[in-house]
Amino acid sequence: MLLTIPTAVTPPWTSMLGFSLLPAVVMIAGAALAVWRAPGPQLRSAILHFAAGVIFSVVAVELLPDIVQHHAPYEVTLGFGLGVATMLGLRYFTQRLEKKETAGKESDSPATGSAPTVASAALPWGLLVAIGIDIFIDGLLLGIGFAAGAKEGTLLAIALTIELLSLGLATAVELRQDGHGKGRTVAIVAGTSLMLLVGVGIGTTVLRGATGNLLEIVLSFGLAALLFLVTEELLTEAHEEAETPLLTLAFFVGFLLFLLLGMIA
Repeated sequence: MLLTIPTAVTPPWTSMLGFSLLPAVVMIAGAALAVWRAPGPQLRSAILHFAAGVIFSVVAVELLPDIVQHHAPYEVTLGFGLGVATMLGLRYFTQRLEKKETAGKESDSPATGSAPTVASAALPWGLLVAIGIDIFIDGLLLGIGFAAGAKEGTLLAIALTIELLSLGLATAVELRQDGHGKGRTVAIVAGTSLMLLVGVGIGTTVLRGATGNLLEIVLSFGLAALLFLVTEELLTEAHEEAETPLLTLAFFVGFLLFLLLGMIA
């Protein structure tokens, strides 16, 4: 698996850069698509369900097998605990920030009670930070995959492209729902997608010669961040609409799709 990096011929930097850019570009394209033709409430909920299913599948297919295989309970506890503490801490501070911004807007609003302008819309920091960490961990996995060999990295890049497409759609939908302009929405998603390249760079350089224990901590941290993203952000937003069998099916379709790709890889 990804934690145990065998001796393999690392593909050229040009190939790694191309396959690393593919998921990021597709994520931006997904955001642009959502901005160009804004989905309705039901489609928005379906996108969020699908994205949650894909990320749950990432946890089951890519992270848990490697984490369990190495039998390092102390490292897993440390990494997972740090992940939970970080996400809870980020939520606490971002919620305080959002409350301050909301209070400031209300005090600056005219007596007629008109809505704040689009430019002053508050950013959903909890969602953006969680997605940024998710993408960063994806980049680490992709970098480690390329360090293991060209085939492993290529297949993982294809799987991550599907994940980031759904994340780009879901993030753009959420930003538009909060009142952000089209250009700003695409720009925010584009900036977030850069975390993938950062993760790939670290995965192919710093972590390439790292020990299994260090990787256990990193992946356990990512595991906690991914679970937090799904349960506390994506599904929470998705369930704002009345649940239907088709919306529930979108979650399982996303899970199955990445599961099958993981089996091929």
